Amino acid sequence: MPQSDPVSDSGSHRLDLLDRIRANPTGRVALRIGVGILGAIVVVTGLALIPLPGPGWAIVIVGLAIWAVEFHWAKRLLAFTRHHVQAWTHWVLRQPLHLRALIGLAGFVFICAVVWLSVKLSFGIDLAAVIRNFITGN
Repeated sequence: MPQSDPVSDSGSHRLDLLDRIRANPTGRVALRIGVGILGAIVVVTGLALIPLPGPGWAIVIVGLAIWAVEFHWAKRLLAFTRHHVQAWTHWVLRQPLHLRALIGLAGFVFICAVVWLSVKLSFGIDLAAVIRNFITGN
C-alpha cells in the first residue's frame, strides 16, 4: 500500500475543509466575514506598528495573506507585493558590498530617526539628549 505524503495531505485537507465550508451558502458568508474581520484586525495592528521598530510591514503582509484566502483582490495585491519585494531583494544582493553597506546604513539611520521621533512625540523624551548626557556623564 503506497504511503501518502503528510505535507501535501495536510494542505489538501485544509483545502477540502475550506471547500466544504464554501459549499454551504451560510458557511461561505461566514467564512468571508470571518476572514475579512481577522484580516482587518491583523492589517490594522500592523499599520499601527509601522512607525515603531519591529515587524509592522510583515504583520500587514500576513493580514493581506489572510485576506487572500477568500478575496481575489487581496491575492493579486499579495502577488504584486511579493514580486516587488523579491525584485528589490535580488537587486540589492547584486550590488557591490560597499553599496549594500550604504543601503543598510541608510535603513539603520531611518529606523533610528523613526524611533527618536516616535519617542519624542509619544513621551516628550529627546533620546539624542539622553544619550549625549549619558555619554558625557551629565
